[in-house]
Amino acid sequence: MRLFRRPSIDTGELQETWQPLLYARVVAVVVLVAYVIAFVLENHKAVSVHFVLAKAHVSLVWLILLSLLLGFVGGILISQLERRRRRRRAAE
Repeated sequence: MRLFRRPSIDTGELQETWQPLLYARVVAVVVLVAYVIAFVLENHKAVSVHFVLAKAHVSLVWLILLSLLLGFVGGILISQLERRRRRRRAAE
C-alpha cells in the first residue's frame, strides 16, 4: 500500500504556486527572532534589586522576563478565581 502518490505532471496536478501565507509566516518569524536578539542585547547590563532585607544583582533581561512570567501566571490565577466565583453565584 502506498501512502503517498506521486503527482502526475501530465494531468496538471503539480502546480507551482506562490504561497503568500507561508512567506508571511517566515517573515514574521525572522522579525520576531531579530526583535528577541535586539531585546537581549539592549538589556544585558546588570541591575541591583533591593528587597526589604536583601539586595541582589541580576541581568535586566532576566528581571523583565521574570516579571512578565509572574504577571502572566498571576493573571491566569485571578481569572480562574473570578470564574469560580461567578459559577458559585450562578448556582445559588
